[in-house]
Amino acid sequence: MNRRNFIAKTTASSLLMGTGAFIVGSCSSRQRHITILHTNDLHSHIEPFPKSHSDYPNLGGVARRAALVQSIRKENPNTLLFDAGDVFQGTPYFNFYGGELEFKLMSMLNYDAATIGNHDFDNGIEGLFAQLPNANFKLLSANYDFSNTLMDGHVKPYEIYKVDGIKVGVYGLGIKLEGLVTQKLYKETRYLNPYEIALDNERILKENEQCDLVICLSHLGYNYKDQRRPNDLKLAASTLYTDLIIGGHTHTFLEKPAVVKNRDNKEVLVNQVGCFGINLGRIDFYLDTTKNVEANGISIKV
Repeated sequence: MNRRNFIAKTTASSLLMGTGAFIVGSCSSRQRHITILHTNDLHSHIEPFPKSHSDYPNLGGVARRAALVQSIRKENPNTLLFDAGDVFQGTPYFNFYGGELEFKLMSMLNYDAATIGNHDFDNGIEGLFAQLPNANFKLLSANYDFSNTLMDGHVKPYEIYKVDGIKVGVYGLGIKLEGLVTQKLYKETRYLNPYEIALDNERILKENEQCDLVICLSHLGYNYKDQRRPNDLKLAASTLYTDLIIGGHTHTFLEKPAVVKNRDNKEVLVNQVGCFGINLGRIDFYLDTTKNVEANGISIKV
């Protein structure tokens, strides 16, 4: 499906059930439409892959993503753009610029927030801190305790966005760093239980802040053979108020979001769009006057 056809077709309600839709309640004809765009595991890929590449020929590239994001924002100005971590590491751009270019380009694309992945510590916590002036977007992580580090006060557990009268609460979760990252790189960053932290933050966003939509930016990973490892599918099943989990870390290519029943038997969307910026995730939420929700989602090749 080319971009023009995608944009035309995804606004039609006839595609809802075919693109990973879930419905809570019934929606009236008066709807507000919120679009969520997302990436994960960009790994410093700035340019498209060459035509000769065996897996991703002529795919990806920041310029193409920017054009696609711009066209979707033109279609629906009520659009938010997020990233689920591992912005850094993977090409000579990171080796040479240390993350400066990645954060500057994300700022130019007007990302709203990103969570922090394990590879974002590859130049140490000092290296991550040094790039903060280049990030005109929020860094969100609720389960990394940075209180004894340079990053203290520069990362928020959650952020609230008001779009067309809809309050969207977004919180971030990161993977356990021990075993993935040398401690000298992340220093005294403390990892907190992501399931417990998720329940705390979604409760604050829903009950205290009265958010209409609750979104998690997760770098836990989609799923593992070892079910003792925290993952997005188990996270979704453990929640009460989270509507969407945007995932990263496992480079999982989903054509449309998975649907998981939460503790209250309500449906949660779980999505991840692979890696290297070759796909852009899109989730469309439709809310009626009583805040009942419809949603659909798809992955778009860039």
